[in-house]
Amino acid sequence: MTRTIIAITAFFLFSSCVPVRIAPSIQDYKVMKGRRFKKGLSKRYFFIFEDPKEANQFYNYVNTKFELQHQNVYDDIPFKVDGEQFFFAFYEVNIPNKTLNFGPAIFNSVVSSALNYDDEHEFISGNHVTRNENWYVALEVYSDLEKDCLNPNSLSKEYVLTYLRYLKKEYLTTHNYNETLFKN
Repeated sequence: MTRTIIAITAFFLFSSCVPVRIAPSIQDYKVMKGRRFKKGLSKRYFFIFEDPKEANQFYNYVNTKFELQHQNVYDDIPFKVDGEQFFFAFYEVNIPNKTLNFGPAIFNSVVSSALNYDDEHEFISGNHVTRNENWYVALEVYSDLEKDCLNPNSLSKEYVLTYLRYLKKEYLTTHNYNETLFKN
């Protein structure tokens, strides 16, 4: 009986994957400091949402909607809310899930010791870390009066958030971005 329990436990332990890093799950959107979300982003507050579409689709959306002709598409994109001029910059951010797979690592070490190999010889190709990609769009908003319009103390935060929620919804529901030119 105990051998069976030990065998079952060993089987599940050695065939399992242990998560090393899990990407955040964002249901709608989050407003948070960029550096807390991903190293490399600034310390400003960002409007962040998951991007289920293919790579560069947000770039294509912004380029088409704001008629930028592929000029300054990532930075200083102008928009107006209640007659006030604002600008946004966006970043497509990748945060992978990482899991460590014990099965192949243990198999390699057992076979290496059985065959008396001194060096690390891999019998199963690839490394033993599995990656799963998760993509996000992070937007920062600023104006001539405020350098961080998503800061909790910003006077324009609420109506900028309303605009960004609309922008996100339009991006996720539109497949032909030329349609956005006729909506306004």
